[in-house]
Amino acid sequence: MIKIAKTSRYWLIGLVSLAMAIGSVTGSFVSASIATAASKTAVAVANSLLVKGRAPKTGYSRSLFSDGWGSINGCDTRNLILKRDLKSVTWRTNGVCLVATGVLDDPYTGKRINFIRGVRTSLAVQIDHVVAVSDAWQKGAQLLTSSQRHSFYNDPLNLLAVDGPTNESKGDGDAATWLPPNKSFRCNYVARQVAVKAKYHLWVTSSEKAAIIGILVSCPSQKLPVG
Repeated sequence: MIKIAKTSRYWLIGLVSLAMAIGSVTGSFVSASIATAASKTAVAVANSLLVKGRAPKTGYSRSLFSDGWGSINGCDTRNLILKRDLKSVTWRTNGVCLVATGVLDDPYTGKRINFIRGVRTSLAVQIDHVVAVSDAWQKGAQLLTSSQRHSFYNDPLNLLAVDGPTNESKGDGDAATWLPPNKSFRCNYVARQVAVKAKYHLWVTSSEKAAIIGILVSCPSQKLPVG
C-alpha cells in the first residue's frame, strides 16, 4: 500500500512539474499571465481582451488539443486536479497515482459530493475546462501551436473538479450562455475565464464580454487566479 504521505509528495511534485512543463511550452503566455494577475484586477484585464466574432468551427477536433490527459511523474492531469480540489483524499493501493475517494465542495452548485472511483460512480465528479475547448477553438486557439493547445488542455488554471451533471449541462457555453448556478462563485468563475483567455491570447465576443463585465462589476477588486 502507498502511504498517504508518500503519495502526497508524488502528487505535489507532479502538480509543480505539470505547471513547469506548461510554462516551458507556453513561453511568454506564462510570464505575461503572472505579471497580469499580480498587477491588475479581473475586470481591468477583461476590458483589455480582444473582442471579435466567433470563427467557424470548421476543422475542430478535441484531438487537436490532446489525445487525453497529460501525465507527469506517473500522475495524469485528472488525478492531480482531483487531489488539488477534493478533501479527505484516499488513493488506490496498486501503486498507480489514482484518487480512490474524496469529498468535493462543488463550486458550481455549492453542494457536497462524495467521490468514489468506479465505472458507475466516477462521473459524479468531472474535470471541467473552464474555457471550453470548442469555445477556445472558435476564439483564437486555431492560431496556437499544437504544444500550446496541449498546454491549454492540461493547464491547472483552466481546470476545476465539479459536479458531473452540471458540467455536462454547460457544454461548450461561454459566459454569455452559461454561468454556474452557485451565484457566489460567479466572480471567481469568470475571473478564471479571463485569466485563461489572457494567458492564451484568446478573444471574447461582445455578448460574452458584456456578461463577464456584468458579473465583475459586483466584485471590482476580484483578482485573477494563477493556478
